Amino acid sequence: MQESKSDKVRNKYEEIMEWASRRSIFYPSSEIYNGPAGFWNFGPYGEAIRRKIIELWRKEFVQKEDMLEIYGSQIMPNDVFKASTHLINFKDPVLECKKCRSKFKADELIGKRIGKNVSGLEEHELDKIIKNNNILCPKCNSYFNSVKFFNMMIKVNVGVSDKDCSLRPEACQSIFLDFIRMHKTMRVILPKGIAQVGRAFRNEISPRNSLIREVEFSQFEAEIFFNPKKINEVENFDEIGNYKLNIFRKNKIEKIEAKNLVKNNIVSGKLIAYYLSKIQQLYEKYGIPLEKMRFREVSKDERPFYSKETWDFEILTSLGWIEVIANNYRGDFDLKGHMEGSKKDLAVTENNEKFIPHIYEISGGVDRTFYVIIENAFKKEIVEKEERIFLDLIPQLSPYDTAIFPLVDKDKLPEKSKEIVKILKKSDFNVFYDPKDSVGRRYRRLDECGVKYIITVDYESLKKNDVTIRERNSMKQIRVKIKDLNNVLKEFLNGKDLNKLGKIIN
Repeated sequence: MQESKSDKVRNKYEEIMEWASRRSIFYPSSEIYNGPAGFWNFGPYGEAIRRKIIELWRKEFVQKEDMLEIYGSQIMPNDVFKASTHLINFKDPVLECKKCRSKFKADELIGKRIGKNVSGLEEHELDKIIKNNNILCPKCNSYFNSVKFFNMMIKVNVGVSDKDCSLRPEACQSIFLDFIRMHKTMRVILPKGIAQVGRAFRNEISPRNSLIREVEFSQFEAEIFFNPKKINEVENFDEIGNYKLNIFRKNKIEKIEAKNLVKNNIVSGKLIAYYLSKIQQLYEKYGIPLEKMRFREVSKDERPFYSKETWDFEILTSLGWIEVIANNYRGDFDLKGHMEGSKKDLAVTENNEKFIPHIYEISGGVDRTFYVIIENAFKKEIVEKEERIFLDLIPQLSPYDTAIFPLVDKDKLPEKSKEIVKILKKSDFNVFYDPKDSVGRRYRRLDECGVKYIITVDYESLKKNDVTIRERNSMKQIRVKIKDLNNVLKEFLNGKDLNKLGKIIN
């Protein structure tokens, strides 16, 4: 029987999940207790990759764009979420099966059945669609109870305080509350980005697809505060004016220069076109092919209630197009809401003009970004009639800068290897040492985990004070003098070709 396209998609996803568990890249939280769905842990290799993903984001956005970085609390009083309207609007419609009691996100289930977006409809409207289209439980083919809305906030008890609190459902609220403090104490001149990386929590009805829809997840947030009258005053816009972005329009991807996004009124101004460009450039640096990226403008009916304009940045995966960054022009909604809720003045005065800043939001999913990078890097090939899996990560995302293997665990090779480990660690290289098992098996293990360069110490090393360096993808090797290792590794990690740094020996 021929394998269907859907089977191939599921098999690819399941294959990655099996590999991720086998190598402890990521895996369910509290698994020995069969913990609840939607919570995931990252093992040593996975966390190292994840940390480097964050560091590259930090370099490209926080450092190069001169943003301020904060770290906000994950627990906040409900007064915050009353002002932000999360207590009222942050809800999803739930369907419960009368027979098996399975629960589903109503708008998603209905949308798939009828091929139409039904987001934003009221309970009775969704019930009517279910009845008219005879939509039944996909698990047991039974009828549903009436649709009920479910608030996704996760409430918490804090000490003996009588103040109601919740876990934050998005990292941005911390930034909004801290804005006026930053403006005063950091001598801010607009436009200015304030950024943070942190955890957020959403009581998802049906967590699924591992890192794609979680209850607890990480975000990298950047909120750009600006004077709305100066949305087209962007200092470095000429640097990206001719850069082409993948814009999904009329059911196809068009390559449109950033300056033409502004000229043709596709976006509201230069500030938005500038940051969309920076996002696409970042994911190019992550190693995602351009043809797998797109910006899709979210319709008025589908986008968040607070947004004047929304662009979802999506990556093509075996599961379809996955949103990894939401780009929202939030206007003055947030600061106005918190001014009313806190009774504090959050307006600013610049050049004798007092105004409430507008906010442009870049809200990225760290875990989703991790998944799309991993899936794109996951490669298989047949080598000498055996399957080889390797993770084709860029050097900047490799969990270790290098690994060091003694050819065998005897004859003074381990001692020589440990000397080299000390030398490299003194130069701040992140080094993995593994003396056990056959060298071929050790290569395969670290190939699967994305380590790009592996150093092997053999018997010739004892005589000539040199080692071999093996490159992950090609599996080619060169010999390098131990005294030159520091410089050679730096060249490799900066993208230099193996062929240019030594003679290939296999």
